[in-house]
Amino acid sequence: MGLRFRKRIKILPGLWLNLSKSGISTSVGGKGLTVNIKDDKTRTTVGIPGSGLSYTETTSRNPSKVTPERQGISARFWLLLIVAVGVMVILVH
Repeated sequence: MGLRFRKRIKILPGLWLNLSKSGISTSVGGKGLTVNIKDDKTRTTVGIPGSGLSYTETTSRNPSKVTPERQGISARFWLLLIVAVGVMVILVH
């Protein structure tokens, strides 16, 4: 079992500074949609709050590290985003 360190500091509503053993990153968003930026990578997570279902996609800003199938946002990402927004709208009303 390895030692893990993670500290999340709220800067503004929806904006977080994340500290860990591997470095510092920034997260923007909240329940349902979060974008995490660290070094040359961006991780986008879309989920349905309270369901445990989510989809994560990691992209690199360095073109040499991006494979052809990861150059654009996938259709699965958009489908999950639409479903997540729809469920949030239903839950709010």
